[in-house]
Amino acid sequence: MGTLNNRKIAVLSESGFEESELTSPVQKLKEEGATVHIISSKPGTIQAMKHDREWTIDVNVDKVINEVSPADYHGLFIPGGVLNPDALRKNDEAVAFVQAFYEAGKPVAAICHGPQVLISAGVVSGRTLTSTRAIKIDLINAGANWVDEEVVVDQNLVTSRGPKDLPAFNEKIVEEFAKIDVTASASMT
Repeated sequence: MGTLNNRKIAVLSESGFEESELTSPVQKLKEEGATVHIISSKPGTIQAMKHDREWTIDVNVDKVINEVSPADYHGLFIPGGVLNPDALRKNDEAVAFVQAFYEAGKPVAAICHGPQVLISAGVVSGRTLTSTRAIKIDLINAGANWVDEEVVVDQNLVTSRGPKDLPAFNEKIVEEFAKIDVTASASMT
């Protein structure tokens, strides 16, 4: 039995996510027994980028954001990449989705540029986070305490810097998602 059996995790993404920052955590979550749904604004597929330079693989979208509720999931993961978080934070439904997880006290994990969505959701003020250096000042200006560490947990927020930190990030999200009381929330539909 996996550490995350009976846990349902939402992965919120648009095209332009950094390939490894979605595929590596999703693989780890599934290996640990979690049910994982890729959620986006449109059905079909979303496309990955590698190092923000070249388009790579397509990933199937499992659910469209207007078809789901945060109550359906135990936790949320937001991959990075330059284009993905920028598209998400312009989407009111996506921002509200993130806010709902945060307000419910459910774990919210974000890597690299992913914490930009947390800024738009208004959940970073007074919290200690990490990210890619490219958005360090954005997090500080939004009231976060930014630190240069491979992975940081502050209450229900889990953040990481980027691809080189994926092993530590993957282990930490499994640990944090494993703490979820599965009897308290999320339908398994």
